Amino acid sequence: MIAWRAMGTVFVKELKDALRDRRTLMAVFVSSVALGPLMLVGLSQLVGSYEKRAEARTIVAIGLDAAPTLRNYIERQTYIVRQPPADWEARLRDSKLGDPVMVVPADFEDALAHGQAPRVQLVYSSANGRAQGGVRAVEGLLQGFDQEQAGLRLIARGVAPGTLDVSRLDEHDIADSASRAAQLTGMVPIFVLMAILYGSLNAAMDTTAGERERGSLEPLLATPASRAAIVIGKWGAAFALGLLIAVLSCLSFLPAQSLLRSESLAALFRFGWVEAACFIGLLAPFAAALSALMMAVAIRCKTVKEAQASNVVLTMAVSMTPMVILFNQEGESPWNLWVPPLAQTTLMNRVLKNAPIGALDVAPSLLVCILLTVAALAFVSRQLTRRAAQ
Repeated sequence: MIAWRAMGTVFVKELKDALRDRRTLMAVFVSSVALGPLMLVGLSQLVGSYEKRAEARTIVAIGLDAAPTLRNYIERQTYIVRQPPADWEARLRDSKLGDPVMVVPADFEDALAHGQAPRVQLVYSSANGRAQGGVRAVEGLLQGFDQEQAGLRLIARGVAPGTLDVSRLDEHDIADSASRAAQLTGMVPIFVLMAILYGSLNAAMDTTAGERERGSLEPLLATPASRAAIVIGKWGAAFALGLLIAVLSCLSFLPAQSLLRSESLAALFRFGWVEAACFIGLLAPFAAALSALMMAVAIRCKTVKEAQASNVVLTMAVSMTPMVILFNQEGESPWNLWVPPLAQTTLMNRVLKNAPIGALDVAPSLLVCILLTVAALAFVSRQLTRRAAQ
């Protein structure tokens, strides 16, 4: 009973200390609540711009006046032809022109009439993402024009155009809408993880290195409270703050969906209360382990600045590990579920895809997080015992 009371007292004290620094706390809260929705809105604007350009159906070309056959085909495909500005090459290099430029030679019609293949140039910059995105549409137009002209030539010679079609390809996309949306929203789990990281960091350092720097750790160790009660109370405050920010970060995506500018993304992306609850349940063990690990790193430091420098490796590890999913093109591996925070990212992506998650999928990451939490808190307790003995 006394141990529980001591833990509660330390927990309340550390939580008040963490909430006292309102400037830092507000910065963390704002970044965790606003950063994710802002990313989602920015992504929707990007997708929306591509959708608007696809709906506009415009093509930038030079020399089409000398190729009426090609112009007629392009206009029959409901595309609008417009001329590029005079300095179009410089604009392409500077990413100020968002369309590739098709350059048609002056002898296009003559070469076409003699059965030759006129060369059409498609000028773009690979460093210009907008212009490069329109290359495929222009290539599709030219390929369709080639097929039409080849078919007309075969008909003129009494040959059925289908004679050259040895086989036909029918594409069938077996991915459901949730899986397609997850390709666009794959950064959501990473943003939530970052919110936990920076939400727990300040509290974990303040309860350890901050106490040593202020000289308030020794009076706390002189109280009758056991080392375990002190450590668990301090860890509970850091964990509670990190989990609170995780909850706010997850819930912030609920109203953010109303700000989506892209109709297709808004139709695909579904993040409701069930998904938010699953995210929080998956992140809670990780928040507990991360808070304990940060305390274990900071307890050996004499100042908060030293603790910040010491936690850089841990911060980098948490930030970079989920990137494995972005660069891995071979799908999930069984070992992914054993590596925090890669396991949490993998499971959260499954939630976004509406994929099934069983107890055996959650068990590895839960077990690892529990072991890391216990080991880190035991280390902090031993450090406090040594500190009290000095």
